[in-house]
Amino acid sequence: MHPRHPDLRYPVNYGELPGTQSGDGQPVDAYLLGWDAAVPEAEGEVIAVIERLNDAEDKLVVARDGTHWSDDAIATIIRFQEQYFHTRLVRPEASPAPSGP
Repeated sequence: MHPRHPDLRYPVNYGELPGTQSGDGQPVDAYLLGWDAAVPEAEGEVIAVIERLNDAEDKLVVARDGTHWSDDAIATIIRFQEQYFHTRLVRPEASPAPSGP
């Protein structure tokens, strides 16, 4: 449920990062993937950023440890909200493998 609009029910956990500021002046928002029930807070790995090309803010995609999400799965689960925006899913670049003996 949306915390300020109880009539809005989201099909995925969605929250904000306290102490941050997004392009709209509000805290940075994040989709939380891999939690089946509503949670008051969560820790996970940022696996992607949803760049909103026609809006002032982007969204983080945070996955619960031990879960894996394809680009198609992410796009499907966030479509309920992102269908109203022109977006691009950006994955962080993988760190290079350490070299050495």
